[in-house]
Amino acid sequence: MIERLELTKKRYEELSDLLTNPEIISDYNKMKQLSKERSDLEETVKKYDELLKVTEEIEGLKSMLNDSEMAEIAKSELELNEQKKEELIKELEILLIPKDENDGKDIIMEIRGAAGGDEANIFAGDLFRMYSKYAEKNNWKIEVNNAEEGTSGGYSQIEFSIKGENVYSKLKFESGSHRVQRVPATETQGRVHTSTATVLVMPEADEFDFELDMNEVRVDITRSSGCGGQGVNTTDSAVRLTHIPTGIIVYSQTERSQIKNKEKAIKILKTRLYDKKLQEQLEAEGAERRSKIGTGDRSEKIRTYNYPQNRVTDHRINFSVMNLDRVMEGNMEEIITALITEDQRAKLEGN
Repeated sequence: MIERLELTKKRYEELSDLLTNPEIISDYNKMKQLSKERSDLEETVKKYDELLKVTEEIEGLKSMLNDSEMAEIAKSELELNEQKKEELIKELEILLIPKDENDGKDIIMEIRGAAGGDEANIFAGDLFRMYSKYAEKNNWKIEVNNAEEGTSGGYSQIEFSIKGENVYSKLKFESGSHRVQRVPATETQGRVHTSTATVLVMPEADEFDFELDMNEVRVDITRSSGCGGQGVNTTDSAVRLTHIPTGIIVYSQTERSQIKNKEKAIKILKTRLYDKKLQEQLEAEGAERRSKIGTGDRSEKIRTYNYPQNRVTDHRINFSVMNLDRVMEGNMEEIITALITEDQRAKLEGN
């Protein structure tokens, strides 16, 4: 571990020097890339410096144990420092886990009503509200890119961006099928129904993640409809992009400006193509390289929201909380922390 920490510290110092190089400073993309790499290493280097300092103090205290006047104080200080050293080693073990290069990125999330008709769409709307509340608690910004409202409420599909600090690291495990068990408002006999909505979380592509060839994209301009505010459907401002090689289609209509809708659509298309590349890499690596939680099988049933029992269960880690009402108000931290902790444990054990 010490060898890896020394290499990390050496790289951090190299990056610090590079970031003062005029050639690097004049190259915006390179500067941004190296600044991010340095920022990612900073916590590890600081913790390692703490470890070196504590180790040095321990050696000094050990030499004082033979001094009859200082032995008692030295013994007490030694116990505290050895405990601190153990804690630092555990923290550094986690920090040395290979990081997901996308953890610091913003995301584009898509929620669709799936099995269950109107109730599935209503549940999709409930999930959107839950993630919106969670974003608000984290001081993140949400922006809707496209929405198709359900006939009885909610959404048959809604696509939105979440921007803020380390959004993907917190929400990357949300992709999959979410199941709800409750009595729908339309149910007259009081029977509990099961419906599902699917969630897709994609790290937003940076300019150097994916280069889009606009010659491979067909652009169609149409009249907006639905979500977007009063007057949005009075002009031909909605933009539909079709990526001809893959057949991927994206649609943006929430802005009154055709130019702004096109900018949004291009960003979404880049993100979808980048996500496609990531999924192909995941498949190529094989199941043995995926984390226990993973983001591979996006049709997998990952979580159940049981309203009669006020229970939320994440099936991937066999974790339940009995406060569904609070979770739906955006208090998701307990579930998200459990997922991250389990992912770290699996990686530490080499799973």
